[in-house]
Amino acid sequence: MKIWDISRTLSNDFAEWPGDEPFHYRLTREITKGQTVNLGAITMSVHNGTHADARLHFDPKGESIEKAPLDIYVGRATVVDLTQTFLQSKEKHLITIEDLQPHVEEIAATSRLLVKTDRWRDSTIFPNRIPVIAANVPAWLQKNGVKLLGLDLPSMDEIDSKSLQNHHALAHAGIAIVESLDLSEVAPGIYNLAALPLKITGGDGAPMRAILWRD
Repeated sequence: MKIWDISRTLSNDFAEWPGDEPFHYRLTREITKGQTVNLGAITMSVHNGTHADARLHFDPKGESIEKAPLDIYVGRATVVDLTQTFLQSKEKHLITIEDLQPHVEEIAATSRLLVKTDRWRDSTIFPNRIPVIAANVPAWLQKNGVKLLGLDLPSMDEIDSKSLQNHHALAHAGIAIVESLDLSEVAPGIYNLAALPLKITGGDGAPMRAILWRD
């Protein structure tokens, strides 16, 4: 069985959100220095790398990540590839209903949507601008039974957004958020998805190891 690892690799070179806690791994014990084992420690934002956003991230009354229903993050998912669409128009920065409509049957059948834009290829360089979903997309996704949206980008909203309107709209539509996927090696189509967030008490989000496979 082939497994596609769609998680970004965490390393000390990973580009964190500007002003956020960077990822840092270090060895606190080393065999080469006479210790019995190698023992590592990390510091990081829970939004480094591939991660799930909890509603608490953008809503002080929202639930924290350990309360998120796990069944949302496991099941069939549709990958929609918009790489060529964005290549053909460098000025395009919205993921629209028109982009998604040709795949509506697969999206409705799987209830999980992963969108490939290929606009963030190098995890060591934080993008200046990213595509985002159009304002009417969350309601369209809800209408078609979607309960999880994942992007290969660090946010559902513009980098400089203060209102986080897409985050709020997706939450209102009952759609879970997964950000910073790596879909570079994945072709469009229907897959099985497993992308479980770590169980962090009070967490406003959590890193995850996300994979796809086919039966």
